[in-house]
Amino acid sequence: MKVLLVDDDELIRESLALTLSFEDDIEIVGEAEDGVFAVTMCDALNPDVILMDIRMPKMDGIAATGLIKKKYSNIKIMMLTTFDDKANIQQALASGADGYLLKTDETNQIADKLRVLFNGSGIIDHSLLRHFARPANPLLEKLSPREKEITELVAQGMTNKEIAAKLFLSEGTIRNKVLTIMEKLEVGNRTQLSVVFYENNT
Repeated sequence: MKVLLVDDDELIRESLALTLSFEDDIEIVGEAEDGVFAVTMCDALNPDVILMDIRMPKMDGIAATGLIKKKYSNIKIMMLTTFDDKANIQQALASGADGYLLKTDETNQIADKLRVLFNGSGIIDHSLLRHFARPANPLLEKLSPREKEITELVAQGMTNKEIAAKLFLSEGTIRNKVLTIMEKLEVGNRTQLSVVFYENNT
């Protein structure tokens, strides 16, 4: 897994690079100090995952995420932020971010969370998701009971393979159902699907 680190704090970049350097399956292919460099470096480095700070000079992580996702939809973007930055997290998810890490997370958990994201599941803190919740139209009523069940399992962070095993269905069936659910709810990725689930179930 090729990872690009993007943060205007050099000490944070160095700490992350050092922590992740001990993982055999993770390669730090580059570091950028703002969103402008991050967008430019994608052309040359083609990372699998970007660990991106939200607040940066010149171009913040939200704007950079939107630009990168328009051109490289295959690149997974993990936002790096603080618990009290809820408004910016919402904007980042709307821009296409696939998940986020809090800066207070244990560093030894970062590699595992990057792997989960790389393998197709969104990473999002459920306690913070509940702070996003607001009165909303019952969007989930568009879904069948089985689709609601699958949506809840996605929101819990389960992969297609794990959901398939739990529901005794094929992984391909689950993949197709998740795509159908996302089309019905007009969301672009599993993390946005999780947000919709929690907004309509609190």
